[in-house]
Amino acid sequence: MKVINRYFDAALEIEIPRFGDDRGWFSVPYEANAAAEIGLTEPFVQDNHSMSATVGTVRGIHLQLPPHDQGKLVRVTEGRVLDIVVDLRPDSPTLGEWAGIEISAEAGNQVWVPRGFGHGFRTLEPNSHLVYKVDNGYAPQADRSLAWDDPTIGVKWGIDAADATLSDKDRAGSPFADIMADIKQALEGAS
Repeated sequence: MKVINRYFDAALEIEIPRFGDDRGWFSVPYEANAAAEIGLTEPFVQDNHSMSATVGTVRGIHLQLPPHDQGKLVRVTEGRVLDIVVDLRPDSPTLGEWAGIEISAEAGNQVWVPRGFGHGFRTLEPNSHLVYKVDNGYAPQADRSLAWDDPTIGVKWGIDAADATLSDKDRAGSPFADIMADIKQALEGAS
């Protein structure tokens, strides 16, 4: 595992070496010792897999409130997506800033989305499969969706709203100010 880009001093784009011959290639997307060498020491508790059938599917921007927040190690096993990470850490100098990272099965790159960040993606190819490890289980009461088109964040998805395929949950996502109020309340309750 090799870090090829850093975002907000926390989110990472990671290159996974491939070893090929005339049969194809082999890679190790996750290995605990290699992950620890680049600073990923969180134990993962669950693997998730989503498939989006159509180009222009938007999922996110998702998060869980503390103490149920999740770090996610995201990769594409088929297709290509624009992966979005949004800094939602209240004391961060980059609060509300976002980064878009193209990840694909062909490139074999991954994105580490640490706790304290929102995460979403837009499919760039049909039948795109995302597989991601999380370091905390799903907690329905802590689940939130930041509005994918929130003007405060201003994510450039590269798609018109009329052309985006969204779930009802994502279509009804909360504004940035409401998400931040929920996060601050959760942090105060945890201390």
